[in-house]
Amino acid sequence: MSLNQYFWTNRGEPINKWLQYLPVYERYFSRFRDRRIMFLEIGTGQGGSSQMWKHYFGPAAQIVSVDIREECRKFEDEQVAIRIGDQSDPAFLGAIVEEFGYPDIVLDDGSHRSEHVNATFDFLYPNMPREALYVVEDTHASYWPRWGGGLGVPTTFIERMKRIVDELHAGNPYNKAQIGEDLPCSEIGRLTRAVHFYDSIAVVEKGAFIAKQSRSIPHVPGQKVW
Repeated sequence: MSLNQYFWTNRGEPINKWLQYLPVYERYFSRFRDRRIMFLEIGTGQGGSSQMWKHYFGPAAQIVSVDIREECRKFEDEQVAIRIGDQSDPAFLGAIVEEFGYPDIVLDDGSHRSEHVNATFDFLYPNMPREALYVVEDTHASYWPRWGGGLGVPTTFIERMKRIVDELHAGNPYNKAQIGEDLPCSEIGRLTRAVHFYDSIAVVEKGAFIAKQSRSIPHVPGQKVW
């Protein structure tokens, strides 16, 4: 069953999602189905989304959902672990990692405040597995001053990831010849393969490129060219 099918036929606990998120989930999460992964959901909501992830990823996946509300404990079951704490607290996040290991996928649907989103990302992302995904929902909050945001405010998650897009171009052998120097690149940039932006959602793919090299392969006469 696809996420779209599950969402529209759900009769269990409520799931609250923007509809444009569903195809984005399918595009990036499908390769993790039926694998032994740890999926970390930040923001338990009304409990329906963790059930959706459990059914989507299959019985080998460990679903961990965190929230600051004690009443969310009732949504725990044999495959879904609920942990109560502050997503920006390194001690709390460290306890999650100690218990379950670093997640293969993070889905941040928590407070949406810039300082909280950044703190969680900075703690988890550098040590996540090489092929991990880090997804932040409701990034429209990056533009809201009361949430620590605003258009062009450098500390928002959106602006941070825009800078990572620049850093993805570092290491190109032609940079020095064309602009006199290479582009700056942080540790986060070196760990990142791609950043994808959609309406209100950002997907960060971990995994550095093997090499940035250009090759010209000569054509062999008679050889079919695809």
